[in-house]
Amino acid sequence: MDLLNVIAKLKNRQPSILGSEKFRKSAILLPLLEIDNEIHILFEVRSMQMRSQPGDTCFPGGRIEPEDSGPLAGAIRETTEELGLPETAIQNIVPLDYIVSDSGRLIYPYAGILTQTDKLNPNPEEVGEVFTVPLEYLLQTEPEVYKVNLQVIPEDNFPLDLIVGGENYNWQTRHVNEIFYRYDGKVIWGLTAKVLTHFLDLVRG
Repeated sequence: MDLLNVIAKLKNRQPSILGSEKFRKSAILLPLLEIDNEIHILFEVRSMQMRSQPGDTCFPGGRIEPEDSGPLAGAIRETTEELGLPETAIQNIVPLDYIVSDSGRLIYPYAGILTQTDKLNPNPEEVGEVFTVPLEYLLQTEPEVYKVNLQVIPEDNFPLDLIVGGENYNWQTRHVNEIFYRYDGKVIWGLTAKVLTHFLDLVRG
C-alpha cells in the first residue's frame, strides 16, 4: 500500500460524528399551536409508569426505530403515538440544531405546528398530562441557570503508569449549565429546556 492508496480509501466519503454508529438516536418535536389567537408551546409530563424520568416535563419524541425512514419520520411517529393525533395534524415541520450528548445520545429536534388539537388523545402509558405555555411568556422570561460540576474518577485498574503525571495527572474537570423555566407550577429543565432555549434564541433572531 502506498500513500495514494491510503488517500484513495478516504476520498468521496462524507464525514460524520466519530462513533455515531454506536449512539442511541432519538428525535423530538417542539409542538406549536394557537390558543385564543396566541401562540403556545405544548409540553408533556411523562407518565409515572415510565422507567426513564417519570414525571419529568418533555417534548413528544423518542428512539428512532429501524422502520423509520429517518429522524423526521421518527419525530412524527412518536408525536402521533404519544398525542393520539394523525400525521396530517403536524404541519410545517422544520429542523433545529441536533444534539450530541456525553452519554452517547444523538438527538434530532424539530419544531412544527399542531392542528386538529381538539382531537388530542394522549397515550396514558407514556403521557401523564399535557400543558401549554404562551410563547410570549417564554420569550420574555429569563430562565434560571445552575451549574453541575462533573468530576473525573478513573476506575481502579486504570493504567495511570502509562500517562505523564500518573496519579497526579491534572484531569480537566468541567461543569454543565442546567436551565430551568417555571410556569404555573410546572418546571421545564434538562434537555427539554436546552432545546427550548435554542428555539427561543432562533425566534428572537
